[in-house]
Amino acid sequence: MRLPLLVCAILVAQPLAADPIRFTDHEDREVTLPAPAQRIASIPIPMASTLIAIDGATDRLVGMNPTAKSAIMEGILGRIFPQAREIPSDITAPNFIPNVEELASVSPDLVIQWAGRGPDYIDPITNAGLTLMTIRYGSEVLTREYMTMAASAMGRPERIAPLIEWRAQVQADMEARTAGLADEDRPSVLYLLRAMDSLRASGTEDNYNAWYHYLAGGRNAAEDMVGGWADINVEQVAAWNPDVIFLNSFEADLTLDRILNDPILSLTNAAQSGRVYKMPLGGYRWDPPNQESPLTWMWTANLLHPDLFDYDLRAEMRTAYQVLYGHELTDADIDEILWMDMQGGQANYAQFAAP
Repeated sequence: MRLPLLVCAILVAQPLAADPIRFTDHEDREVTLPAPAQRIASIPIPMASTLIAIDGATDRLVGMNPTAKSAIMEGILGRIFPQAREIPSDITAPNFIPNVEELASVSPDLVIQWAGRGPDYIDPITNAGLTLMTIRYGSEVLTREYMTMAASAMGRPERIAPLIEWRAQVQADMEARTAGLADEDRPSVLYLLRAMDSLRASGTEDNYNAWYHYLAGGRNAAEDMVGGWADINVEQVAAWNPDVIFLNSFEADLTLDRILNDPILSLTNAAQSGRVYKMPLGGYRWDPPNQESPLTWMWTANLLHPDLFDYDLRAEMRTAYQVLYGHELTDADIDEILWMDMQGGQANYAQFAAP
């Protein structure tokens, strides 16, 4: 959906706020900053690229999660903002426990951390006298809230309204197109967060992937699975026999061959009909909620229901990247993000090819 409001947002310079900034985070803590944060360390994986998108620059990001750094190094964001490759990624252990010595060394005005994970994640930061903002993750509502918090913390409130409106407009359009769609007309979809050494599937409880698959006119193949995620085996996948399989973009070496060459998984409806796809890697991985999520929803919808959805994804991507990053995508950029070389021959994928 091409949104003039988004384009306008990057053309209007706004002064920084002079008054202290106050807002409530996802642990109901009041966050107070004497001025917009100029040095931010982000421990949650998705926030680094979100901060870059909201600010349109990397200057304020002084530390990030190593998994967030890997997305920058592997994807296009590291080419759009080459300086992001030099931002430290040792401020946290792999389990999100903060590395206080490294945090202190980058002198952050604000540290962003997960909410709801207990004192081991929070106390080392606050005990070091650092200002903390906590975020929860996993739903579209929470995503819009933490994006708004981040914009407030950076003194960039003018940026967030058009970004939220974009998300709301795309969501409303998709809901209108699938209104009344019968369950039997919704293809069963399996998303694999892990697929190489083990299989980990999305459930339905507080699961963002299941949410946008339904938004796009699908239904979760694992809808009888309790919880948000579960480790499974190939026999379980065979029993579900999904119509569509989406592979994660977190595992860099993961290709469609994991499904197509497996003696059991290759017999699923998804493999037999050519409906196995790897999630794109753009400014961030398109799997989880992030600043590019409406592109994920449109990509998914075009694949699940080409009869209902005909978004011009390449045009949508060009508009979004200009707004989010001030970058003009080339056809080669888009092909790389969408893995056209690997999956251009899959069912319904030719629609994304360059004209």
